Amino acid sequence: MARVLIVDDEAGIRELCRVNLALAGYDVVEAADGFAAIEAAKRDKPDLIFLDVLMPGMSGWEVLSALRAEEATASIPVVMLTALNSEDDQIRGWEGGVVEYLTKPFNPLSLPDWAAAALEPLDPAEGEARRQRAVAKVSMVRALRK
Repeated sequence: MARVLIVDDEAGIRELCRVNLALAGYDVVEAADGFAAIEAAKRDKPDLIFLDVLMPGMSGWEVLSALRAEEATASIPVVMLTALNSEDDQIRGWEGGVVEYLTKPFNPLSLPDWAAAALEPLDPAEGEARRQRAVAKVSMVRALRK
């Protein structure tokens, strides 16, 4: 059973995520802020993290950076789940190495599908292909802005 960490300062969002992921067979842990997220990631060793950006104290961007800087958490796939939907925010997510960037409002029934896709084992070639697709998305958005 895969373990998923849900990080969001809104209890209702965490509950929606927890219920839908648990019903699909995931072991779910939660964190209400960025500091708790980093501790939970180290302690609970999740297989996947759904991460909000707008949180008091420590933003999701700061959490993502801290996770990537730690050897023990650097390779955990992260899916951003946030109300921030601008191109700049999405670019920042892709450049930060997220595997997906989902925006609120979202369909909580789709979370198990997103989790399954993010957790799908990748051979090195597919991992590189995924990275290149993310880079291509960033490049395309930048080119469109000029």
